[in-house]
Amino acid sequence: MNIYIGNMSYDTTEENLRQAFEGYGEVTTVNIIMDRDSGRPKGFAFVEMSGKEEAMAAISGLNGKEMNGRELNVNEAKPKTDSGNRGGGNRGRNSY
Repeated sequence: MNIYIGNMSYDTTEENLRQAFEGYGEVTTVNIIMDRDSGRPKGFAFVEMSGKEEAMAAISGLNGKEMNGRELNVNEAKPKTDSGNRGGGNRGRNSY
């Protein structure tokens, strides 16, 4: 199950997250989202856990907890929705 972690300190590492979440079960992946231009963390991440029950326990146990001076916002990751307008194509130009 994929978990969203928001309001993270820019100093939080993948290892910090892995250690916190492993207290609840097996962590399969940790992915801190980085800014494409600056290469710095954006302040949120995703952690994937192998079991739904373990993931739910981690969410309830870690949501609102402090890590590196910030109160984490931890909840189930929602699937990315396609807004339908992602650029590309001919941007409204006629194609004959």
